[in-house]
Amino acid sequence: MSRRDELSQNLELVRSKIAKVADHEVTLIAVTKTFPASDVQILHDLGVRDFAENRDADGAEKSAVIPGTWHFQGQIQSNKLKSITSWATVIHSLDDPRHFEIIEKVAPHRLQIFLQVSLDGAHHRGGAGLDDLHALATVVEQSENHTLAGLMSVPPVGLDPKEAFSQLSLIHNEFLQYFPAAKSLSAGMSGDYETAIEFGATHVRIGSSILGSR
Repeated sequence: MSRRDELSQNLELVRSKIAKVADHEVTLIAVTKTFPASDVQILHDLGVRDFAENRDADGAEKSAVIPGTWHFQGQIQSNKLKSITSWATVIHSLDDPRHFEIIEKVAPHRLQIFLQVSLDGAHHRGGAGLDDLHALATVVEQSENHTLAGLMSVPPVGLDPKEAFSQLSLIHNEFLQYFPAAKSLSAGMSGDYETAIEFGATHVRIGSSILGSR
């Protein structure tokens, strides 16, 4: 089987699973970390337009040769933000107001920004605590340059996905009372995206289910 056939088959399976569980519009984001630009080009040829990277250097390299909407979903480092904001148009992992201050200064174009929420309070996988979430959202919402898209979270290791996404759904519904325009919810990866969609995810970030193991 050719690489194109493999990716096409995997992509069609993921799309069909999304269609079965979704009663709302869902954006499929192909997470292309550790995979070559040739794979990204194949996915683009197959109709994928949203791609995500965890590493700035990889995102800068691939986005330079393959058009689309590029998402940054990794842990933010202050010294990388000028570069990240040069190629990404969507940030999924803002959890620190100091990082947004830098974004305001260096971003050359408008960004869609998701706030990353910690579901365990320990911040092992990044994310703002609930006590800090509204203050951070207010800062982003008041920006004249960027858009508060919604919330993102990565379930804590060991926590049942249904419990995690149920908790996230409750947080997002409460959040919408104060920030009604932030309707998007970025949640769900290869192992749990169907469950995430059932709990309202509008953006799913799929890597291995499309591209395979690396």
